[in-house]
Amino acid sequence: MARVVHFELAADDPERAIQFYQNVFGWQIQKWEGPQDYWLATTGEQGTPGIDGAIMRRNPNMPAVVNTIGVASLDEALAKLTANGGTIVEPKMTIPHVGYLAYCKDTEGNFFGIIQNDPSAA
Repeated sequence: MARVVHFELAADDPERAIQFYQNVFGWQIQKWEGPQDYWLATTGEQGTPGIDGAIMRRNPNMPAVVNTIGVASLDEALAKLTANGGTIVEPKMTIPHVGYLAYCKDTEGNFFGIIQNDPSAA
């Protein structure tokens, strides 16, 4: 069964958002060493209920909050998605040393991500 494994929060001013979430909830947030401005948020201790996420610069073509669902095979999940009336908004992309990600919409227009973990992705 696939589960929500990550969330993204959009921000006009990521530094302001980082301060807010650190001060209000005590989240630990650090800049990702990847190809885009992206700040990883640790929201609790490992082994406790909940998920971690990230803060990113607002993109007017994406919603303010995006939940990402982890799957064993992104290609299989995308095939099932389209066969069941979903649409692919952003096709499969590689995130170096993380895996493969696509953004989609369900039959109700809800936006979400699907990710396949693969540390060997380049």
